[in-house]
Amino acid sequence: MRPAHWRALRDAVRLRLGLGLLALMGLAWSLLALPLSYLLPRAPGLRLGRYSAGLTFRVYLRLLTWIGACRFDLRALDALRKQPACIIAPNHPSLLDALMVISRVPHVACVMKAELMRNILFGAGARLARYIRNDSLHAMVRRAVTEVRGGSHLLLFPEGTRTTRAPVNRLQGTAGLIAKYARAPVQTVFIETTDAAFLGKESALFRRTPMPVRYRVRLGKRFDPPKNVAAFARELEQYFKAELADAALTDRPAGTAARDGQRARDWSHGGSA
Repeated sequence: MRPAHWRALRDAVRLRLGLGLLALMGLAWSLLALPLSYLLPRAPGLRLGRYSAGLTFRVYLRLLTWIGACRFDLRALDALRKQPACIIAPNHPSLLDALMVISRVPHVACVMKAELMRNILFGAGARLARYIRNDSLHAMVRRAVTEVRGGSHLLLFPEGTRTTRAPVNRLQGTAGLIAKYARAPVQTVFIETTDAAFLGKESALFRRTPMPVRYRVRLGKRFDPPKNVAAFARELEQYFKAELADAALTDRPAGTAARDGQRARDWSHGGSA
């Protein structure tokens, strides 16, 4: 078999192993979280749910690094840990985006699609963590404002779904609305990758993907709470477009294998993912 075919086979195995690990870990935690979501009072259930989500996703991202499927540089997110509550607003290229943020920012509240709250793999854990469903705008904004005023960071993707029109979809006004009523800033976050189609909205789940896929997160501008929500949404969208226009990562040049090995060891000990 030719080397190119071996690489393709290896990458296909890595992809399926990575997705299988996510499914197994999600199902295992859901089986534990389901009874706990009914038995535990709200406050201890929330703390346990959010701590467990962060730990589970951190372990999962390290496993992806270990099997050679992905490489992550998430260190920029660590700066948010000791900062006052804000709305964390990233772009949304892939299925892994929320996992990256939650793995690095402790006890963050998260706005989720309502159907994910019923998902067999993630629903029970999300309900235990008291994440916020997005099917009712009024209820979502009210709960989000309460979370931020209570001191929690709020993870919200302004695009509303994964990116389908590069570099960013048309942004919704929800982030500005929550920021206005919570009187909290909006911290922009940029997720850059070597393969924007990997686990993207409109790409085939098992598409052929050269691995490892690299991700890097960087913090952008922090916006003050807006007075005009519609104008803020337009300003935020233009800012994202400008910042992401030339933000795609490139593959590392040849001859960096030794550095890759050291970097993977660093990541496995918490340097990145």
